[in-house]
Amino acid sequence: MEKKNIFLNLSPLDHRYYLSNREVHEALGTYLSEEAAVRYCLKVEIALLKALIPYAQNLDADGKKLSSGLDKLSDTIDPEEVYKEEAKTQHNIRALVNVLKTKVPAQIKHLVHVGATSVDILDTAFSLRIKHAVRRVLLPLLLDLETELVRLCKQEAETIQVGRTHGQHAVPLTFGYAVAEYVSRLGKSIERIELKSRNLKGKLAGAVGAYNAASMITADPEKLEAAVLSSLGLEPSEHSTQLVEPEYVLELMLEINTAFGIIANLADDLRHLQRSELAEVREHFSKRQVGSSTMPQKRNPWNSEHVKSLWKAFMPRVITMFMDQISEHQRDLSNSASQRFIVDFIAGFSFAVKRMIKICSGLAVDRERMKQNLSGAGDTVLAEAAYILLAMGGEADAHEVIRRVTLECEKTEKSLVQVLKNDGKTWNTISLQLKKVMNADPENFFSHPELYQGVAAKKAKKIAEKYEQKIKQLQEALG
Repeated sequence: MEKKNIFLNLSPLDHRYYLSNREVHEALGTYLSEEAAVRYCLKVEIALLKALIPYAQNLDADGKKLSSGLDKLSDTIDPEEVYKEEAKTQHNIRALVNVLKTKVPAQIKHLVHVGATSVDILDTAFSLRIKHAVRRVLLPLLLDLETELVRLCKQEAETIQVGRTHGQHAVPLTFGYAVAEYVSRLGKSIERIELKSRNLKGKLAGAVGAYNAASMITADPEKLEAAVLSSLGLEPSEHSTQLVEPEYVLELMLEINTAFGIIANLADDLRHLQRSELAEVREHFSKRQVGSSTMPQKRNPWNSEHVKSLWKAFMPRVITMFMDQISEHQRDLSNSASQRFIVDFIAGFSFAVKRMIKICSGLAVDRERMKQNLSGAGDTVLAEAAYILLAMGGEADAHEVIRRVTLECEKTEKSLVQVLKNDGKTWNTISLQLKKVMNADPENFFSHPELYQGVAAKKAKKIAEKYEQKIKQLQEALG
């Protein structure tokens, strides 16, 4: 086969991202490359051929013997041979059939591709390729990432941090609880990806999906279809035209896109936490790594930025996947080119997941800086607590009372406690309610914002434990 310098490849997936993700790239290549496309089509053709042998005339004695050596054929046919044949036929599946016929025993040569149309082979092979790529490469990567997130969640469950909404200081939580958001979101998405990867279908229903050709072979063509697909680890599409119903693949790809959005969101959060004015976390930076070509001091969060950038490149491609739902009548060729790029989408996402594993496994958490940032936010982060306590103590206009208190804090530069204590009635109501709910000393509580964290630490641990178990269950399901 022709050898090519990878730097002459057009897609960055096949040079820049190959070099930085060689192991993942080559693992995906087993299922998603053009060579894999040919080999998987051969697997389907051979499964059909084996299923047809019992229906053929005069093969009863030799059928089992002839069938036994067929499985190895898909590994002996060079895809380049098929491509050379396609140059003559101008038809990819007919080219593959012609080549296969030269390899099988003469007694069964006439059975190759009988009862099938091209898309029976193409759609079934495509479903099988995607299923294997997702279950054997992508899902293990996602579970590795989820494992790293669970570790971070447990490790930082009690690490106090100021929460932020709209980029502004909100109320305290813990960093572990912030990570738990992504443990939960990604964990559920992984479960859905696993489920939808199991639900991919194939077909052997012929040119319009009505089993016209197969009905000339057997009175029960659906039984023949089920047998062929079962031998490949697939089930038949409930209804086929010349195509498998497109929603099986679409739903899987949409869920993968959902997971892509989740890790892009995580990357964005981690990138912002590395801003100089926040500096609460930092990506691993090797001894010889350079952050800027002109500013030697720079330590850029480039890995997090890289993940988000990959998401920007691939996320819009789902529009094309939606467009591939539509095919005129029983089939047209308007999805033949566009569907080929689904493999790029899976590869791009896999590389992003691999990069996110690297980020999370090497992430340095500056707990002291998190404390400092919470302290620097001032005690007005407890304004919500004061408002809730005052309201539960019976004050109908509690929100407005505390809003005015915070304005006074800003104006006078006094602490929240100082201004609250200026109004004896308000302070007394808040103090009594706090003792009732938390049995806490008001002076101490309002001097230590980290005490106001709800159930952040407890829930972070609970979520981590839950998804730790789910990881084990999914790993068992994947074998």
